[in-house]
Amino acid sequence: MTRRRRGPWTILTERLGYENPWMRVREYDVLRPDGQPGLYGVVEPRNAAIGVLPVFDNGDTMLVGQHRFALDAWSWELPEGGGPEGTPPLESAKRELAEETGLAAAHWCALSEFDVSNSITSERAYSYIAWGLSEGEPDREGAEADMQLRRLPLREALEMAISGSIRDGFSLIMLMAAVEKARRGALDPGLSRTILSWLDEAPDAQTRDHHRSHR
Repeated sequence: MTRRRRGPWTILTERLGYENPWMRVREYDVLRPDGQPGLYGVVEPRNAAIGVLPVFDNGDTMLVGQHRFALDAWSWELPEGGGPEGTPPLESAKRELAEETGLAAAHWCALSEFDVSNSITSERAYSYIAWGLSEGEPDREGAEADMQLRRLPLREALEMAISGSIRDGFSLIMLMAAVEKARRGALDPGLSRTILSWLDEAPDAQTRDHHRSHR
């Protein structure tokens, strides 16, 4: 195989190490940036990571609880799933929200895009805020049979993220991005007011207001 450059790395040989319906693992013999030989493995998921932050009119959101096999641990998260190659991420987001929670949304807005774990995988993530919600019945696959739903104020979800009760990185990014975009006016004005209204009720916000009133 002809040597190829990938930034400061030189690829000497490449082989497919493993493959299943959900991912491929490629292994590379390389010359590292320092010129020394090395080995690099890359996981290539066949799906994009898809996440949704649903926002009810009263400022609630919906968490999904499930046991995560890889960590052998229970996890509270925002609705998430995989978007097949060639399918628009928004279409996958609508499907995932409906399948996991039974929710449908009248309004959608892109929230964030990011690389999931860029040292070992090429997986990319796409997330959305969904509002104008209507409720229905979930339609889950067999691997999600233990899934539980929890509706709660956005404030409580953020507190769970800060305290470590929510450990899923995708959920953390969505919650923090939504708050910051609402503060910057980068979202629909009505949606921003809904998101920020629960912050005004948080203890820190009350403390700040108290300090301001006594300056």
